[in-house]
Amino acid sequence: MPGVCAVGMAAVVLAGCAAGAAPSATTSSTTSTSTTLIASAVSIVTAPVKLARTPDGLVGYREVGAGPPLVLIMGYSGSMDQWEPRFVDALGRAHRVVIFDNAGIGRTSALSAPLTITAMADQTAAFIETLHLGRPDVLGWSMGGLIAQALAVLHPSLVRRLVLCATLPGNGKATLPSAAAAGALSDPAKGNATTLLGLLFPANQSAGEAEYVKQMLEFPHFYLAPAAVSKAQLGALGSWLSGKEIAGRSVDEIASPTLVADGLEDDLVPTANDRELARIIKHSSIVLYPDAGHAFLFQDERAFLQRVQGFLGD
Repeated sequence: MPGVCAVGMAAVVLAGCAAGAAPSATTSSTTSTSTTLIASAVSIVTAPVKLARTPDGLVGYREVGAGPPLVLIMGYSGSMDQWEPRFVDALGRAHRVVIFDNAGIGRTSALSAPLTITAMADQTAAFIETLHLGRPDVLGWSMGGLIAQALAVLHPSLVRRLVLCATLPGNGKATLPSAAAAGALSDPAKGNATTLLGLLFPANQSAGEAEYVKQMLEFPHFYLAPAAVSKAQLGALGSWLSGKEIAGRSVDEIASPTLVADGLEDDLVPTANDRELARIIKHSSIVLYPDAGHAFLFQDERAFLQRVQGFLGD
């Protein structure tokens, strides 16, 4: 269903404030196939963009921190520059945190059409294996949570623990957003910055909205997904939500301990979806944050980080 997983919609607001081009290869790319842990950067915003040469093409990524590996998977239309730096840096105090661009974004190679969640999960698996991350923990936000689910189903040896943030099941039983929310996202020209950011944050959380935008613009070369990639991702989302992908219909096979989380006021991913995932994933727990929306993980950052760190450390 077009317009459901909305991480990337904040790009509409940010696009007027930042450059839209991905970092150039001459200033930001290296190839990594080594098991050696590179000394961490002080912050993810100063970490260089590197390239991993995988069997499924190039993957652009950054990393920060040291410790057990933790892979973060971005959602619809978002680049890796849409992770809040403060959030990533906090996770980097106890983990080697790796963020990357999905297919066709930034320096990451595009995949064959039609794009699917399964194909993006397979590319993610190839990326994890190329970096020799072993069995990392995986956190996916919005559409990134779909990719994380498919990864855990199709490549279970590559996922130790799973954190699913504001995401949806692929068994054909997803609860869709309101028509107004879906319409504002799928056709942003009809909306405005306030409306679109309101899909990430409740109306009374303007301070959280402002801080999110401020954090995004700390990245020196902020960039967005190309329009054609966003369109292809919408098709992949529709296929997943309608139960057409085997991985989506097999989420009940996930064996990795799983934390499902969201904001109770998420207009894009109604919490019925979180409850459905917690119901069908055997080894799962669920936490829902009051007065929080799709970007709950940044709005309730301190509480959520504590919950994630406790879950990953168990």
